[in-house]
Amino acid sequence: MTIAKVEVERFSLTSSKPFDAVVAALKSAVGQPNMVEFFKETRATSSFPDLERVVRRGLGRTDLMLFAEFDLGDILRRETGSRTPRIIRLVVGNPLIMKEMVKHVPDAGSYAPVTVLIDERPDGVHVSYDKMESYLLHYGSPEALAVARNLDTKITTLLSECAS
Repeated sequence: MTIAKVEVERFSLTSSKPFDAVVAALKSAVGQPNMVEFFKETRATSSFPDLERVVRRGLGRTDLMLFAEFDLGDILRRETGSRTPRIIRLVVGNPLIMKEMVKHVPDAGSYAPVTVLIDERPDGVHVSYDKMESYLLHYGSPEALAVARNLDTKITTLLSECAS
């Protein structure tokens, strides 16, 4: 058994925009394919070019797609009967980007697709993302790190745009 410690860098910013506006801006920038259909289509492809075409159809203007959405706040609101907190976890990524990282560092599959956390607090709407580069740094693969840095730039740029 091996246990490795992974130090993670978190990108965070606080927005004065309303929670719903931040979530809507982010979701409008990423593709939102029907994931059941998307995975049926990808499994039915017989070549990489066919798979790539299916993936590209599912991507938004940022070359990312929404894999899953978890309304964590809903569970807490139901418990308390309150209208707060509002917390959403969005799982976003691009299978073609993930492929490039996993090709060089198989453990990258544990970290991708990535999570974006959006939560409303008294001082504003917080948007957080754990940087992929920090997850992969200790593996020492320059190829995977280059892909991770590009992904981090893509995600942090998107979050900055959505929050401003």
